[in-house]
Amino acid sequence: MVKFTIRNANLADMLELQGVFRRASLSNDSDRESLLAHPKWLVLSETGVREGRVRLAIDLSSSVIGFASYLISSGIAELEDLFVDPSWMRRGVGEALVLDIAEQVRRLGFALLEVTANPHAMAFYEHMGFVVDRIVDTEFYPAPRMLRQIG
Repeated sequence: MVKFTIRNANLADMLELQGVFRRASLSNDSDRESLLAHPKWLVLSETGVREGRVRLAIDLSSSVIGFASYLISSGIAELEDLFVDPSWMRRGVGEALVLDIAEQVRRLGFALLEVTANPHAMAFYEHMGFVVDRIVDTEFYPAPRMLRQIG
């Protein structure tokens, strides 16, 4: 069993968060060219950390191995970010982070969690209980907007 813990992120974690964000983003072959052509898309904002909306997974050596954030807007709870370091993918980190974020927003009184899914991650989100609601436009391509009951 792989050991890691989840906790709130703080500003001291930003350098490690940025590294995970960049490595995970560039690990997707279909997005890499567009991301490298637009370097600003590879810069992670501090806003979610400053607002206390980012949860991170750390390994036994306290290194950041993944993170997730949520956003509450117009009465909707959204899984805003989910990034796992490529060396930790397929080891339960993403699943644990989604469940953790679902619990965070459930405590805030929400019964539904939404996500705009990268098409290459559809199987993961379906495994996590999300269902497609509609297709939305993103900066990259049309993508599925998915919903998951949590309450």
